[in-house]
Amino acid sequence: MSRVRTLLRHAGAVFACIALVWAFVSQAHAKVENDMVYLGAAISLTGKYSTNGAHTQRGYDLAIERINAEGGVIVDGKTYKLAIIYYDDESTPARGAQLAERLIQQDGVTFILGPYSSGLTRAMAPIIEKYGIPMVEANGASISLFEEGYKYLFAVLSTTEQYLQGAVALAAQTAGDGEGLRVALAMENDPFSQDVRTGVIADAEHHGMRVIIDDKLPPDLSDLAATLAKVRVLKPDLLVVSGHAKGAALAIRQIADGRVDVPMLALTHCDAAQIIEKFGEKAEYALCASQWAPGLSYSDPLFGSASDFATLFEETYGYAPPYQAAESAAAVMVFADAFERAGTFDTLAVRDALSATDLMTFYGRIDFDEAGRNIAKPMVLYQVQDGKFRVVYPAEFAEAPFRHPTPRWADR
Repeated sequence: MSRVRTLLRHAGAVFACIALVWAFVSQAHAKVENDMVYLGAAISLTGKYSTNGAHTQRGYDLAIERINAEGGVIVDGKTYKLAIIYYDDESTPARGAQLAERLIQQDGVTFILGPYSSGLTRAMAPIIEKYGIPMVEANGASISLFEEGYKYLFAVLSTTEQYLQGAVALAAQTAGDGEGLRVALAMENDPFSQDVRTGVIADAEHHGMRVIIDDKLPPDLSDLAATLAKVRVLKPDLLVVSGHAKGAALAIRQIADGRVDVPMLALTHCDAAQIIEKFGEKAEYALCASQWAPGLSYSDPLFGSASDFATLFEETYGYAPPYQAAESAAAVMVFADAFERAGTFDTLAVRDALSATDLMTFYGRIDFDEAGRNIAKPMVLYQVQDGKFRVVYPAEFAEAPFRHPTPRWADR
């Protein structure tokens, strides 16, 4: 009897392994219903990232609508339309990870579009890696995401250390070489902003600048008064603030209300925060990091030029597209391109096609390195000039000269 039990036990283990393998293999086929292929996305429709979550969803939706209107994608001689299954991650990493599991395990989705923010992307990345599910993301820029060895994570945007390189470079130009300039940092304590901080500090040190204020702000960012009090006393040449859309709006409002003078202010997420629409002249002279601008000379057969995309987006949604919408649309285009080149919806084949991507889009060229980063597109830097965003960096894309220094409030 003991021998029989042993054999049954071994047989059970074998059948369990077969079942596990079969479950994995079954997940390697896309969720397809008739001629519709479903992608999955958990994005921030509520919570602190809801503004940018909405931009992300609209970018995804506009690309889906455009691709389907143009006939969809052709895979192995058959035409398919694209659709997205959405969930609200509530701007919390734990919820994002749960929803990644749900999309894969319950909904049968085998291709995922990324969430908004580096923190949410970080929470989902181990899940998609565990199941071997490709994710193309457009809004997780933290450089540390691409230092983990993930094989199924691909990002169309430039990474965090590049975000405000232009601001440091422009500051250096105003002083000849930057030697001795004083820099103040006010950075939210989240993966994205802390990586931006690391890049700014490295660039500042390279130019011989001194960091005289280095404030780490809470994730529920609601007040910059303590930092701005230091700015009044220490008088930095450059103030850098990174706190997503909420942080950008807060900085413009409190600097203006407190009439805090600073020669140069650089921010992330200005366009998402709608600082021009909300604050008017108070936003003048602010420098704003951006992944993309409508005036750039990029184009593709689907959307046309960067300007054409901006026009279509505004006609569709009633406002000018922030870069979060543009990069999100580009992420969908990358999946569509990979499906057609792979000639199958097998996840491994699509992953390999994604890895070999070299695609020109209205958002810029997309070419992934071994870590999944887009190495083909530079960041740009806007300045608010006369109520409009004008690209002032890099020089080859500049629409207007950089205006410096910012006048004192008493002289405006």
